[in-house]
Amino acid sequence: MSKKYNCIACGKKNLDKDTIGVNKKLIDENVNTFYCMDCLADYLGCEVQDILDKIEEFKEEGCKLFS
Repeated sequence: MSKKYNCIACGKKNLDKDTIGVNKKLIDENVNTFYCMDCLADYLGCEVQDILDKIEEFKEEGCKLFS
């Protein structure tokens, strides 16, 4: 059973693997606390759609965090 992660800012429960992966990719691969998509967008000063677009790019590049 995989570990369940919650957003450190708003407390949203059970973040999905893409959300965990993009936190690791954009903040630090060794991070062990995570933001939900909305809070990550606020933290980075961008829109959620920008993050979703980057996730698709990372997947197309074969990034191991999104396999």
